[in-house]
Amino acid sequence: MSLDPALRARIESLLASNQVVLFMKGEPGAPQCGFSAKAVGALGALGVDFAHVDVLADPEIREGIKAYGQWPTIPQLYIGGELVGGSDIIEQMANSGELNTALGLPEPDRTPPRITITAAAAQMLREAVANAGDGYALQVEVDPRFNAKLQLAPVDARAIAVEHDGLRAQFDLASAHRAEGLTIDWADDERGRGLVIDNPNAPPKVTALSPVEAAERVKAGTLKLVDVRPPEERALASVNVPFSTLDGDALAQLEALPKDTPLAFLCHHGQRSAQAAEHFRGLGFRQLFNIDGGIEGWTEFADSHVARY
Repeated sequence: MSLDPALRARIESLLASNQVVLFMKGEPGAPQCGFSAKAVGALGALGVDFAHVDVLADPEIREGIKAYGQWPTIPQLYIGGELVGGSDIIEQMANSGELNTALGLPEPDRTPPRITITAAAAQMLREAVANAGDGYALQVEVDPRFNAKLQLAPVDARAIAVEHDGLRAQFDLASAHRAEGLTIDWADDERGRGLVIDNPNAPPKVTALSPVEAAERVKAGTLKLVDVRPPEERALASVNVPFSTLDGDALAQLEALPKDTPLAFLCHHGQRSAQAAEHFRGLGFRQLFNIDGGIEGWTEFADSHVARY
């Protein structure tokens, strides 16, 4: 498609005003596709500040940015006004250290993680690698929520690797940092039969919280409430206690809070707030809550004066 001059000027102004811009689906606190979530995770792992544009909320930009950079998919990352690429390229550059260079950051720490693989697990995994044929290793991936996944993959000489009792375990950069202290065991007991992975870095899971308890804790000053809905939804119905939002710089301010800050998330019915809570869990926050039933539940159980929509 040809790009309207006014739209081109709008995009160029946006890129000129921000060193790092991510065009994505959703918000950094609640990405609306897996690829956008990966891009946010890569930038978040580096602790870099970036502007974002939710293309789902701006159809003109959604199509215009594809034409502007001649790149057909979303997300798209721009640094210094130049297109870097989409999710796969961002991830590859993050793993190789090229993203650090592009952002003017120090070289990443590629120290292999200290992990434990029990004898029983190592034996089973060695057999699996041997059955896969020559040139294979154990690939360990740890996502931003510290969930670990094991699979067999070709030996990658560029990967961060640990040799353990004749078994090669290899990691991408982000997984290596998240895997420090990880233990892989083999269980055949009340837990079931199979591999058991324990990651001491994983923060506690998000806990459901009733609207009544949330309201009481907010009023007592022992809980920070975050309404993840956009302004137009909050205009239809809002709670009558103090709350934060994800608008503008508010997300960055929340992310900068101490990791033991109790945060509770609220949306319409509880789905978007759950995604936002998981984002903060991936950042290492340890006291996270999702409000049961969202603002609908709040109206029903905590404050009937809050409107329904």
